[in-house]
Amino acid sequence: MNGNVEVVVVGGGYGGVTAANSLARRDGVSVTLVNPRPDFVERIRLHQLVTGSDDAVVGFGEVLGGNVRLVVDTATRIDAAERRVSLAGGGTVSYDYLVYAVGSGASDPGVPGAAEFAHSVSDLEGAERLRSALAATPVSAPVTVVGAGPTGLETAAELGELGRKVTLVCGEVLGSSLHPQGRRPVARRLAKLGVTVLEGPRARVTEVTRDGVQLGDGRELPSGVTIWTAGFRVPDLAARSGLRTDTEGRLVTDATLTSVDDVRIVAAGDAAVMTDRPFRMSCQAAVQLGPGAAATILRRIAGKTPAPVRMLFAGQCLSLGRNEGVTQFSYLNDRVNALHISGRLGAGVKEIACRFTLNQLVSGARKASSRASHGDSPDRLESPQSEHRTTPSSTRRAV
Repeated sequence: MNGNVEVVVVGGGYGGVTAANSLARRDGVSVTLVNPRPDFVERIRLHQLVTGSDDAVVGFGEVLGGNVRLVVDTATRIDAAERRVSLAGGGTVSYDYLVYAVGSGASDPGVPGAAEFAHSVSDLEGAERLRSALAATPVSAPVTVVGAGPTGLETAAELGELGRKVTLVCGEVLGSSLHPQGRRPVARRLAKLGVTVLEGPRARVTEVTRDGVQLGDGRELPSGVTIWTAGFRVPDLAARSGLRTDTEGRLVTDATLTSVDDVRIVAAGDAAVMTDRPFRMSCQAAVQLGPGAAATILRRIAGKTPAPVRMLFAGQCLSLGRNEGVTQFSYLNDRVNALHISGRLGAGVKEIACRFTLNQLVSGARKASSRASHGDSPDRLESPQSEHRTTPSSTRRAV
């Protein structure tokens, strides 16, 4: 492709930021990132925002290359034929290539009363509302956490450490993503914090009310604040745009992260699925998929065939309050094994993982910015109401 190539990244999470910075390091590539918030959210710290031990927010100026144009707005539709993204503010952004990195959020529980009365920790706004609700609720009031995946475990432990009276409703097994040996220190820590754990097939929430939850076995638990952490969903942007998705709404791609409908659309993060190489929704996956998506685009720009993306996993890190944690190791294919670290060392490993991830983003931003320092960089921030047409359709060039 001759001339400048315009790449639009939709979504400023871990996958979107790493993709944008990787692309912005190349001469002849201009990158625009569209994100509904003006700041980067450390999603792996949202449970800390709830209890006030971290704000989980970092300015994009720290993690995004200075030569990446940031548009604070929400993408409402992708017009693949015209290579154009429509924005909620009324504008549009045109592209030669697009990175689909819209992430994931809280799923619809499908349980009566849950959408109305339960809180979530899956995004910044939900975590902030939960923090306000807890602040308005006496410490002695019972709190129910539904779901015993990593988010539920971390949230329950954080609240228990603050002296909250917490009940964790697991549904089936405590920490189902962990190895049975890794679950033991989790159970011990929660017991030490006074968290009541309900397991088993009948420990499922069938209804949520303003003042409590009802379980499948008929029990009713009083609850001043109910927190729903079971399951995630992805935005319906791809489906709304007529792109092929799976039953969960994730953009379907091949092994190079390219949409099966359009070679100009490449995905990164939770909102996509490689049908023959499924991966777990996680920050660990996103920071690999972002550079992978960028590599696919850069190879196509160079007229080369993209290589399949290779995913490697190390394990899962859980903080169980500020003083203890569990690090669950896995094989490279993400299948967990019996090896784990717990206690203060486990908490230290989790904190190191969080800081390392952020430092990697900062390092990527610096590398991208080094190219901008040799020439003029584009405007950093655009108004949500303005029209953003970076590449008129009449000037697009074929690859």
